[in-house]
Amino acid sequence: MQRITDGTSSWPELVGVDAFLAKSTIEKENSDLYVVFLFQGCPETREYVFNRVRLIVDCSNVVIRTPVIG
Repeated sequence: MQRITDGTSSWPELVGVDAFLAKSTIEKENSDLYVVFLFQGCPETREYVFNRVRLIVDCSNVVIRTPVIG
């Protein structure tokens, strides 16, 4: 199986940043990843997806948790 990530797997510097800016930053770094938005408090599935990054955002669309692959 080919590895999708050869570098960054988390983006702590994106906490506090607008969700759409965070999404474009991650996608510029690695176009093989897909980014999904989840609002704070929404249930999350527990499966690991090797090419997904979740952005947990508040009601102002600001990232509130470190985005990580999975």
